[in-house]
Amino acid sequence: MRNFTLITLGCPKNIVDSRNLIDSLTKEGFIYVEDFKKADFILINTCCFIEDAKEESIEEILTAAKFKSDRILIVFGCLSKRYGQELKREIPEIDVLFGIDDDSKIVEYMQRFKNGVWENIKNHEYTEEPPSYRYIKIAEGCSRKCTFCVIPDIRGKFRSIRPEKILKEVEDFIKSGIKEIILVAQDITQYGKDLRGYTLKELLKDLCQINGDFWLRLLYLYPSDVDEKLLQFIKESNKIVKYLDIPLQHSEDRILRLMGRRGSRKEYLRKIREIKEAIPEVALRSSFIVGFPTETEDEFHNLLDFIEEVQFHHLGAFKYSREEGTIAYHLKGQIPENIKERRYFDIMSRQALISLEKNRNLVGREFDALIDYVEADIALGRLYCHAPEIDGVVMIENPLNLKAGQKVKVLITEAYDYDVKGVLV
Repeated sequence: MRNFTLITLGCPKNIVDSRNLIDSLTKEGFIYVEDFKKADFILINTCCFIEDAKEESIEEILTAAKFKSDRILIVFGCLSKRYGQELKREIPEIDVLFGIDDDSKIVEYMQRFKNGVWENIKNHEYTEEPPSYRYIKIAEGCSRKCTFCVIPDIRGKFRSIRPEKILKEVEDFIKSGIKEIILVAQDITQYGKDLRGYTLKELLKDLCQINGDFWLRLLYLYPSDVDEKLLQFIKESNKIVKYLDIPLQHSEDRILRLMGRRGSRKEYLRKIREIKEAIPEVALRSSFIVGFPTETEDEFHNLLDFIEEVQFHHLGAFKYSREEGTIAYHLKGQIPENIKERRYFDIMSRQALISLEKNRNLVGREFDALIDYVEADIALGRLYCHAPEIDGVVMIENPLNLKAGQKVKVLITEAYDYDVKGVLV
């Protein structure tokens, strides 16, 4: 029994965890296969950040359980760490549960079955990520005290990953032809606070000195920690894309205090002005929670006005999810689900109009585009203002000899709510 498949759910950090586990297993002689019917082991990397993520993880586990037969079903990650006993009780088809950072334990468990029949099947390449980009996790956990978030309980306090490990991993990917490196952590602005003087800026300096033609993208910066020196370095770097993902969560002071977030509406607007003045071409993305306990109609409409004033290129919204073990779970004034749904629809409808106008401003201009996927009659790529999986794409018809992983020049010809269309220059 040596063949395994792995299903990854949740955020980019889980994608990195899955990739690392697959590397560990293949070094031990296990064989990754995409078709779970050919797998001896089915592994599921779960997420439980919000209620929708829990439901998706449980649905995947139940689906795998239906086709389990004599396969070994291994569940790990955030959901199993937080609700391990409940999962085992409710879904007895699960053979074993692991938490986070349990790679060695998973490998050890699977090695017990290793001396079974070796199927004569070619080892497949892990294809969770296309040949154009790779996520690099630069830290684990979080030490913030947001009242709605379970991440600190699940993943522990913030811990920077050693720079030499990050640099080696990035160098290896660049040598293999990867064109975009995406740095991820729950809050990358905290990087190095536990490394005695080696900060995010120092890491970025070292990464930018690596030889090669590649993009660096930064995901999840805490707003109050985006300072002038960091902005100046991003502006002057020819490798860091001018794209900042700064989750604000809300605009109104009372709600921000209830959320345990630093900052205020006034401070956020000032920070965004500073960013736009320092980097005029910057693409800004943020995320907001609607329906937080006691959020009034006036506060929600003020949030809409804030979004209209700032004009984010991209925006993600989440309906507040009441998570056990958080401070917000016990707050009075929980918002009914139908009101959350309506507010979510309103905020995304407003953002769609803003995104469309932003995209129309791209028409007639030329940009570098990184190709992620190529089909027979169309290629899907991304501009500097597009992070994979969460933003739009540039569609290129009749891609001729294009291949995934190439960087090309495109002229934008049409604009839609979230995507654009272009032709090769």
